[in-house]
Amino acid sequence: MLSFQYFSMTKQYASLIAKWKYGDPYSLYSMDGSRESILELMNGDYFYVLNEENELIGFICTGNSARVPGGYKIGIYHSDKYIDLGLGLNPELTGKGIGIYFLTSCLEFIKEQYNTLDVRLVVAKFNERAIKVYERVGFMKGQTFKSKVADQEIDFVAMNFSIE
Repeated sequence: MLSFQYFSMTKQYASLIAKWKYGDPYSLYSMDGSRESILELMNGDYFYVLNEENELIGFICTGNSARVPGGYKIGIYHSDKYIDLGLGLNPELTGKGIGIYFLTSCLEFIKEQYNTLDVRLVVAKFNERAIKVYERVGFMKGQTFKSKVADQEIDFVAMNFSIE
C-alpha cells in the first residue's frame, strides 16, 4: 500500500502545481502558471500531497474551491451534508494505476480532518478514466450539468460517497 502525506499548500508547491500540463482531452485541468493560479492554490482550501520519497504526487482542495460553478444552478451545493473534494494527480503519474490509492488516501485524510465520510466531487463527464476509479472506491454518479471552462461548455457529473 502506498502512503501519502498531506500538507497545507505553500507557495513553493503552488508554483510547481500551477505549471502542470495535462494532455488532451484532459487539458482543461491544466493551470497557466500565473500569479492568479498560484494565489488560488494558496487560498487555504488546498493541500499538497507527497509520497514516501517526499515527491509531489498531487493536491486536493475542499470547500468552495472544489466546486464547479455550473453546479450551483442545479442545486447540488444546497446540501451541507457533503464535504466537497477536488483532487489532482501529477500529470506524469496519471494512467499508471495509483489513482485508486491516491483517492483512498484522500478519503482517509478527509475523515481525519472533517470527521465525516460524506464526500462529493465533480468530474468532467468525458473523464471516464477518473470516473472508473471513483466508482471502484464507492462513489455513485448523481446529477449531470454543464459549466463553462475556457469558453467551452463542458458536461460534468456530480459523484457522492458516503459510509453510513
